[in-house]
Amino acid sequence: MTTNPSSEDRVEAGWRALRADGRVRTELLDLAYAEPSLRQLFPWTGMGELHFSRCTEHRWTWDIPYIQPAVDGGYWVSGPLRSQTVGPAFVGTPDELIAHEQAAHGRLMG
Repeated sequence: MTTNPSSEDRVEAGWRALRADGRVRTELLDLAYAEPSLRQLFPWTGMGELHFSRCTEHRWTWDIPYIQPAVDGGYWVSGPLRSQTVGPAFVGTPDELIAHEQAAHGRLMG
């Protein structure tokens, strides 16, 4: 008797495939996977961006914000439409974020 994989099995297989693919930064995958609300979604990638779908089969949904790498090593949370930007995600602690923003503000003002 053949059994079909559960949605959890398919989602987990999607995370493994994405990790093996190498198109998304490992640190981003680790951070996203550590978040239970994201780990339950099917991950997919396009142009190094980490997308999430409520469906496990192609055509994936585009109704959830996605994460794209920033030039400076950080990340932007955008979407769900490409014309929408939620804001940048900063890798680090809240204190490190404050210091980063103050330094950036100083560069703009100086």
